[in-house]
Amino acid sequence: MADRSESRFLEVDGYRIYVRSFGAKRAPRTLLCVHGGPGGNHDYLLPLADLAGAGTRVVFYDALGCGRSDLPEDRARFTLDHDLLVLDSVRASLGVDRVHLMGSSYGGLLALAYATRRSDSLASLNATGGLADVPFARREMQRLVRALPTATRATLRRYGRRGEFYHPAYEAAMAVFYRRHVCRLWPWPAEVHDSLLRISRPVYETMNGPNEFTIVGRIRSIDFVSDLHRIRVPTLLVHGRYDEVTPAVGARMQREIPGAVLRLFPKSSHLSFWEERAAYRALATAFLDTAERAAHAA
Repeated sequence: MADRSESRFLEVDGYRIYVRSFGAKRAPRTLLCVHGGPGGNHDYLLPLADLAGAGTRVVFYDALGCGRSDLPEDRARFTLDHDLLVLDSVRASLGVDRVHLMGSSYGGLLALAYATRRSDSLASLNATGGLADVPFARREMQRLVRALPTATRATLRRYGRRGEFYHPAYEAAMAVFYRRHVCRLWPWPAEVHDSLLRISRPVYETMNGPNEFTIVGRIRSIDFVSDLHRIRVPTLLVHGRYDEVTPAVGARMQREIPGAVLRLFPKSSHLSFWEERAAYRALATAFLDTAERAAHAA
């Protein structure tokens, strides 16, 4: 399939940030999509490009240190606050008063945090597999780890205690968790496989840790659930039944965000936009339409 996108670089804080857009620049609405990791890239989010056209421009970018964006030697900028600065700079560069914001995983955390501060710049918010309380989400992931097969858990304990997170035996056991709770399609779509293979280790290890369920980096203590009431735009929270960021995380956030809607995908884990692509596209489109009608009626 021909690449229908346009790419450019945006300078933020002295670094180049890669931005990629699908759809007309003058489309009536703009959807800005934020990838996870932290340390991933936008490629695994490309099913969201399905929403381009019919009046929607879809924009992706690679965060600082990720994908095609610049990788600083100094890791001091690998923080939530700096990621918020980059997000705001990309949003401002799009030339519209308000954008629809979608974030996946850590990108969902980033989008939620942004919405608590800048709801005035948003038309709606979609957090797919997002979170606002990392310690709670980590406890939920550990609950999922405890449900893995006995031999798998024993391998994770054995090598984890030694700090041998990249030992082949540990990685094989880790893959059992990933296939249950990150993406249940097999084989994985090429974009998902490649995004995980090419994750920015400097960013991921600094901010998160060695893997999804061992969160020991800078984000480990982030908890802004008490700020979620500040979100003043239509909000959609999406989780898969088998999501590593469990539905319990979404339910807790829904109680705090005024008017938030929680939707669960019964066959999905963390990447419902891949695992149930058509149903996700229908939900996301309907949500954007509803948010637009609410904005025009206000």
